[in-house]
Amino acid sequence: MPIRILIADDDVTIRHLLRRILEERPGWEVCGEAANGNDAVAQTQQLAPDLAIIDLAMPDKNGIEAAREIFAHFPLTRMLLLTVQEVSAELARAAREAGFRGAVTKASGNEVVVAVETLLGQGTFFAVEGSAAAPS
Repeated sequence: MPIRILIADDDVTIRHLLRRILEERPGWEVCGEAANGNDAVAQTQQLAPDLAIIDLAMPDKNGIEAAREIFAHFPLTRMLLLTVQEVSAELARAAREAGFRGAVTKASGNEVVVAVETLLGQGTFFAVEGSAAAPS
């Protein structure tokens, strides 16, 4: 059975790029896409993905708000925060508190893949500014 991934980002170009990168991996499929935080919550409820990649800055609900709601109802869904800004220690802390198991910038598709692999293996992956991004 394939690993089912939801992508939530208000930028359609980013969603398409992530879909292409993720679906190159054998056994991974993008089961849905969301363009805002409310949609991310609804799609998680409807599709029950194994993992959700959620952008920080989205309309309606930002990624942190959406993640809190998803985590409250679906605590087994692994979540990866995606952001254009560097992941500061403060952002990583807020992400963890919201239920994220990882956070990466949009700058590197390879880092997203490594983070997804790490989360699927039950680890965490926070690419914090000023430190080496490493799975834990």
